[in-house]
Amino acid sequence: MTTDFKTLPLIDVSPLLEKWDDPIMAQDKGVADVVRQLGQACKEAGFFYVKGHGIPDSLVKEVRNIAHRYFDLPYEEKIKIKLSATTGYRGYQHVGENITKGVPDMHEAIDCYKEVTKGMYGALGETMQGSNVWPSHPPNFKKLMEEYVNLCTELSRKIMRGIALALGGSPVEFEGTRAGDPFWVLRIIGYPGVSPANGQDMPKNDIGCGAHTDYGLLTLVNQDDGITALQVKNLSGEWISAPPIPGTFVCNIGDMLKILSNGFYESTLHRVTNNSPIYRVCVAYFYEPNYDAVIEPLDECVKQTGGTRRFEGAVYGKHLVSKVLTNFIY
Repeated sequence: MTTDFKTLPLIDVSPLLEKWDDPIMAQDKGVADVVRQLGQACKEAGFFYVKGHGIPDSLVKEVRNIAHRYFDLPYEEKIKIKLSATTGYRGYQHVGENITKGVPDMHEAIDCYKEVTKGMYGALGETMQGSNVWPSHPPNFKKLMEEYVNLCTELSRKIMRGIALALGGSPVEFEGTRAGDPFWVLRIIGYPGVSPANGQDMPKNDIGCGAHTDYGLLTLVNQDDGITALQVKNLSGEWISAPPIPGTFVCNIGDMLKILSNGFYESTLHRVTNNSPIYRVCVAYFYEPNYDAVIEPLDECVKQTGGTRRFEGAVYGKHLVSKVLTNFIY
């Protein structure tokens, strides 16, 4: 249900964060305004910026800075934490090893997931079983990223309470068996810049990350300042840029929220094109349902969209594994 949006809305979520655990939060005027904006943004674009999110700007920047320092290391050092099936698909992949719809993406990355221990989800959890493999250099990498993940998880939970209200449910509609124990994914991504060769510009890098939708509920994108690379597709098929705005995250909704909303909200196609000569870092945090959750359209959303269920139920873990197993070239 996306529209021909030309820009992405900017939402100050601080009133929601102040009241997020108040049983009567929906009656607060400031919260109600945030809820209205969230609902409109999810319906019309599936993307929006948030400010007033409460995560220290110093930490947001340091996460990107330490990622730059890692990607600056020699390949022989980075490959020490190489991603493979034996690591539960956690770790480093070189430029071109991640693929989207069969086409290699021109980025390198570290993939991290919430830990899955042996037997945690039975056969459903076997593919993703493992612990994150963190680099020993730069120092403090693991501690910094784990702190960041914890803060992003709490922020996402609070924003999702606002989205639940926007859909006509209770603030905790997405908790309990749906996302009371949310899974999470962290992708630390580096996009090489375009370099001149023999006095001529090289072809533009238009496949930094190919067009795709995200898998879960909500994504928080922490991107380098000064480089516009993220693009979002509107209803007419135009690619609309999402330039970095200091002090904000770019947020977007994923496939599981599309199902929960019965298609009232769209998980919008987006891509990355780094045509700058500058190396770009993006740290994307993905807030997901419970790993073993069965995700089905909410009754309230079925009513809002004509009374017909547009989607069959989906087990989040199966959806994730189906994507992960087709995402890499070895």
